[in-house]
Amino acid sequence: MTQATATTRRSLELEAVGLAAAACLFNGFSDPSRLTILRHLTLGEHRVVDLTAHLNLAQSTVSKHLACLRDCGLVASRPEGRASVFSLTHPEAVLELFSAAERLLSLTGEAVTLCPTYGTTTIEGAR
Repeated sequence: MTQATATTRRSLELEAVGLAAAACLFNGFSDPSRLTILRHLTLGEHRVVDLTAHLNLAQSTVSKHLACLRDCGLVASRPEGRASVFSLTHPEAVLELFSAAERLLSLTGEAVTLCPTYGTTTIEGAR
């Protein structure tokens, strides 16, 4: 194998690793409840009980999604008494991503919601 071929192969391997990481990141954003929690955390720190009350979600749902978001590195928690207070680890980046998503959604119109695999009719049909 030539040096150029080895360099190209290594570059493709690194790109594949980067794309896999990006897919994992976007998986963290793939659930409407997680998006709702992230949106609410852009307002500041919250306890699980606060998120449950504000978002009208079950405590188990909020806790499960916060654990996922923490595993993805998107939120962090700190103890406050017997509770944990959650916050975004990178609020500016999350806000930028939301802004970019809104822009892309405005450009694609209803195409995303009509997608036969991931569109809203598919999601509603799965419920």
